[in-house]
Amino acid sequence: VQLHASGGGVVEAGGSLRLSCTSSAPAFRTYSLAWFRQAPGREREFVAGITWNSDNTAYADSVKGRFDVSRDNAKKMLYLQMNNLRPEDTAVYYCAASQWVAIRNDRAEYHSWGQGTLVTVSS
Repeated sequence: VQLHASGGGVVEAGGSLRLSCTSSAPAFRTYSLAWFRQAPGREREFVAGITWNSDNTAYADSVKGRFDVSRDNAKKMLYLQMNNLRPEDTAVYYCAASQWVAIRNDRAEYHSWGQGTLVTVSS
């Protein structure tokens, strides 16, 4: 599965960004999908996930109420709407695909990854 993330950039604290992830994989609609992020010197961490049919989503506590994950299977797209951004949200954001039905927050459960897009939030 080839994934391509985009939409990163530089934004002031309190601002918003929308990340996108596209795929050409025929089986895209069968995968659960997630966003992870990795800040300098830190481990890659789970941010948000969504099941194949969008009936369930999950978020890290640090982004609940600020971020919203969604997908469009017809367009083979995954999105992450990020609002009220904070400097601690600064990281490279990755989209990932998993063959598990349920959302997993362990990066080891994801078999395909996008190349990452950098989000920088200035204070």
